[in-house]
Amino acid sequence: MVRPTRSEAEDAVRVLLRWAGDDPAREGLLDTPARVVRAYEEFFKGYSHDPREILARTFSEVDGYDEMVVLKDIRFESYCEHHMVPIIGRAHVAYLPDHRVVGISKLARLVDAFAKRLQIQEKMTVQIADTLNEILQPKGVGVILEAAHQCISTRGVHKPGVQMVTSRMLGSFRDDPSTRREFLAIVGNLTGTGIPNT
Repeated sequence: MVRPTRSEAEDAVRVLLRWAGDDPAREGLLDTPARVVRAYEEFFKGYSHDPREILARTFSEVDGYDEMVVLKDIRFESYCEHHMVPIIGRAHVAYLPDHRVVGISKLARLVDAFAKRLQIQEKMTVQIADTLNEILQPKGVGVILEAAHQCISTRGVHKPGVQMVTSRMLGSFRDDPSTRREFLAIVGNLTGTGIPNT
C-alpha cells in the first residue's frame, strides 16, 4: 500500500469539507486541512508502533513473585473503523507471571498501540490479550475493555451513556474460576456487565 503524501491528505480533507456543504477557502477553514492531517497523525500513531517490541524487555529478577499483576483503568481513545468516530474507554489488563514480568508502563503502551488505529472493540480486546500471552508466556492473561462508542451515541440509534464491555481470558483466567473471580474483584467485579464472575 502506497501512503498518500501530506498534500494529498490535505486535499482529501478539502473535498470532504466541500461535500459537507462548506467552503474550504473561507477564513475559518483555511488551516483546517493541515490541522486535520496533524490530528490524524496523533489519532492513528498506533500504526507506527510494533506492539511486540513494546513488550520485548522483561524482568526475571522478581524474588519469586507469582501473584497476579493487574493494571486497571487504563484510559484509551480509539476510532471506530466503520464510521471513524471516537471510542473512549478503559482497559483492565492482567497476567499471572511465569518467571517474567514487564514494566507497567508497557501495559499501557500496549493498549495504546492497538487503540491508536481504526478498530472494533472486540478485535482490540483479542489483540491486547493475545500479544501479552505470546510475548510474556504467562500462566494466564485477562483483558477487559469498557467503552462508549460515538457511532451509537451521536448517530444511528442515538443512545448516549451506553457502555460496551468485552473480555478475553486465557490460561488460568479461563480455566480457574478463582483466578477469574480475583481479577473481576480487583477491577470492580463489573456487576451487570454480562461477564460471569464464577
